Amino acid sequence: MLSQEDKTELALTLHEIGVVKFGEFTFKSGIISPMYCDHRILVSYPKKLKYVAKQYTKLLEGLEYDRLAGIPYAAMPIAGAVSLLLEQPWIYPRKEAKDYGTKKVIEGEFKPGDKVVVLDDLITKGDSKIETLEPFLAADLKVADFVVLLDYEKGGREMLKRKGYNLHAAMSVKDLVEALHQQKAIDEEMYAKVAKFLSDN
Repeated sequence: MLSQEDKTELALTLHEIGVVKFGEFTFKSGIISPMYCDHRILVSYPKKLKYVAKQYTKLLEGLEYDRLAGIPYAAMPIAGAVSLLLEQPWIYPRKEAKDYGTKKVIEGEFKPGDKVVVLDDLITKGDSKIETLEPFLAADLKVADFVVLLDYEKGGREMLKRKGYNLHAAMSVKDLVEALHQQKAIDEEMYAKVAKFLSDN
C-alpha cells in the first residue's frame, strides 16, 4: 500500500507530464469524458518512468512470483522498468502470435508452472484483464495477482476476486482527482465535472 504522501506525489507526477489529462475526450465506447489517462507517454520521461516503477515495487512487496508480466502496450515499459529495479525477469504476450520462426505467443523465458504477477496501467470493469490471462493460462503459467497504478472502481476488483485473483492498485482515480484538487492542480469547475463523471459512469 502507498502512503497518502506517496499518492499525492504520484498524482502530481502523472498530471505534470500529461499522463492524466483534463478536457473532453471520447472513449472507445462513445462515452464523453472530462479526463483521460495515457500511460504510454511515460516512455518519453525516463526519470518519471523510474519513479512510477518504484511505486509498483512497493505494491509487489510480499507477493510471490517467478516472473513479472507486462500487458501490451501501456504496461510494457513499466514492466521493463520494474524488472530492472527489482532485477526480476519479465515476459509479455504478443498481440498477434508469430506465424514464422518460433511462432511464440509469449515473449521471454519461462517454464510451465511458473507463477506470474501481471502488471497493467489501470483497471475499469476487469473483463479485459480476464482476457489477457488466456495466453498465460494456455502456457500453464500460474496467476494470482494483478498490479495496476489506477483503479477506476467500476467493479474490476470484485470481478477479479470472483475469478480467484487479487488486485493491488496504487490508488483509485477518485483518490487521484481528490489529490490534484487539494493541491490546486485542477480548479473547482473541473473537479466538480470529473467527480460527477466518475459518479455517473
